[in-house]
Amino acid sequence: MKNSSDDPLLILASSSPRRRYLLEQAGLSFSVIPSSIDEASVPISSPETYVRVLSEAKADNVSEKYPGKWVIGADTIVLKDETILGKPGSRAEARTMLKQLSGQTHQVFTGYSICCKEKSRKFSETIKTQVLFKNLTDQEIEWYIHTTEPFDKAGAYAIQGLGTFLVKSINGSYTNVVGLPVCEVIEFLIKEGVLNIKQQETGSFKI
Repeated sequence: MKNSSDDPLLILASSSPRRRYLLEQAGLSFSVIPSSIDEASVPISSPETYVRVLSEAKADNVSEKYPGKWVIGADTIVLKDETILGKPGSRAEARTMLKQLSGQTHQVFTGYSICCKEKSRKFSETIKTQVLFKNLTDQEIEWYIHTTEPFDKAGAYAIQGLGTFLVKSINGSYTNVVGLPVCEVIEFLIKEGVLNIKQQETGSFKI
């Protein structure tokens, strides 16, 4: 899906390289303008509500400055036994998280929000994916936490990176675990007419 304009209609309100990669893989043209909200100011409620409210806050923050654009905000958390697993701050924390997840099923929640102030349109929801880890040996855990990968990832792993070997199966959206439910995002953009499903000679689509 291609945007023929030099000034993209879409803005990703996130500095996440994983979300950027997902939208680029989908062929979308967009700008990256991270939100400036203080995430700590958003009260933690239920996991489903928390990520949705936080995604809305991110999208609204950027949309105030760019009211004519369609802004996408998102937030992802990992939940195990009703405990939110954030980004580990040390190898010890990463080790503890991975031991918690070893051989167990956990949930990944991503809330996303898409809005355009000028059109008074906003949509948001939360998508959940179940993820089953393999039984991890101590040696596997030690190897993984000595890479740089776990330390900017919720739950201390990246399903799209080296951490792919940790995951035995998933039930639900794969891209949701990476950080953005691409199917749902594109469905909304099509519904709103932001994406035109018009076949081109190249086989691509246009915004």
